[in-house]
Amino acid sequence: MPLNDQQRARLEKIRELRARGIDPYPPRATRTVTTSEAIERFLRLEPTLGGEPDPEPVTVAGRVVSIRDMGRTVFSHVRDGTGALQLYLRRESVGDEPLAWFKRYIDLNDFVEADGHLFRTRTGEVSIQVTAVRLLSKAVNPPPDKWHGLTDVETRYRQRYVDLMTNPETREIFRIRAQVIRAIRRYLDERGFLEVETPTLQPIYGGAAARPFTTYYHALDQTFYLRISDELYLKRLIVGGYERVYEICKDFRNEGIDARHNPEFTMLEFYVAYADYRDIMDMCEELIVFAARQALGTLQVPWGSQRIDLTPPWPRLTLREAILRYTGIDFLEVTDQPTLYARARELGADVRPDTVWPRILDELLKTFVRPNLIQPTFLYDYPVALSPLAKRKPEDPRLVERFQLFVGGLELANAYSELNDPLDQLYRFLEQARDRARGDEEAMPIDEDYINALMYGMPPTGGFGLGIDRLVMLLTNRQTIREVILFPQLRSKPEPLGLAEDLRPYLDLVPGVQESLPTGDSSPTNAE
Repeated sequence: MPLNDQQRARLEKIRELRARGIDPYPPRATRTVTTSEAIERFLRLEPTLGGEPDPEPVTVAGRVVSIRDMGRTVFSHVRDGTGALQLYLRRESVGDEPLAWFKRYIDLNDFVEADGHLFRTRTGEVSIQVTAVRLLSKAVNPPPDKWHGLTDVETRYRQRYVDLMTNPETREIFRIRAQVIRAIRRYLDERGFLEVETPTLQPIYGGAAARPFTTYYHALDQTFYLRISDELYLKRLIVGGYERVYEICKDFRNEGIDARHNPEFTMLEFYVAYADYRDIMDMCEELIVFAARQALGTLQVPWGSQRIDLTPPWPRLTLREAILRYTGIDFLEVTDQPTLYARARELGADVRPDTVWPRILDELLKTFVRPNLIQPTFLYDYPVALSPLAKRKPEDPRLVERFQLFVGGLELANAYSELNDPLDQLYRFLEQARDRARGDEEAMPIDEDYINALMYGMPPTGGFGLGIDRLVMLLTNRQTIREVILFPQLRSKPEPLGLAEDLRPYLDLVPGVQESLPTGDSSPTNAE
């Protein structure tokens, strides 16, 4: 995409500034207050000023987001990370030449800093009467349309920096996200948990039903996998003697991309020795309520056209009851694959004839049950075949002590009483191997080192996983996961931007390279 006229004009201004000895990208700023601090300062002092400007000078800095040239004066707004403040450039205060310089060289999107005195204009807006102004960074690209901003969804995701620059609601999403993560850490830290880090590259993946990304580790001459979960490593730490551990980390699953799935996502997992899934259910409820209150100050959350009430206690329903209610199928009675497949197809489920029994049941849950679970609801007691790492129920060994939390039709959390019997765990891994042989690409491989860890003994343990991205979706009323991930995965565009060639004629503007401009194809080779 060739440079447009505005970009070329701005590049020529850089040339002129350099010729005048002005660095359009100086190394330092001298800001003394943020825009919000400046306004707060003036409001605090205003009753004592008698309508006069604050005699104490301040220096503010930020991106230029508006310019109005009134002849002898210029009104401009600068925005920093805390808000915006109006600059009032008056010929009598700033001088003829600086005012003309501002009009000539300053454009929207530039970063500037301004010295001056705070006052209130005749229209009532707190402003700074500028005595000096300096350029901090010359923007080559103009902002998107000033009235509509950046609205194209794909461009917003590809160029998140422009989205953040122009859309305050996007910045608010990620402010809330940061508060949610901070609240989660606070909740766990205050309850004696140890935050740990486990490997992202793993020789054997596990801890979830998912297809991994693979990579080759040249130094070890071995294939490794990006983790799909950190579960098995965290439980090794319970074996090692820690009683409460957690990790907030990136997981990677080589699966489809849709409104609720991104291949790279953020998970919280924690494990508690001497706890079971009912203890974890209570903690899950407490944790999410705490995070919502810290981030939003309320438990009433809008969700599309509905309103979700996070006030505890939340309903608890067995998975058997839920699937029976919404499909008419009792999975403890329909235990063979052909019959379950036939019943699922009758209901309209999208499953193939070779889909294994656990995946068919999971599809029934996703298709017919989950969309009805708008208010917070725990589903618990899952079949063994769907939960290879969970502990069996003593009173019914066909089931395991597992729960999932659903809110707004989203699966937010998954947890269980952890399986600590090494022989039963080996049996489950072998069952997974059988399913893999039948075509289930998401079945877990056998992790013999994890079996060996369990053979040293692991106390009764409750484990928990929470999708951070989906929780933020819920708390910010966003219907797609890409809205709450700063840089979501997107298919590469077939054509590059072409900036390298378009900007090459302007490389002589870079100080110190005029005598050694690169020529020809300067891209590095593989050998380099």
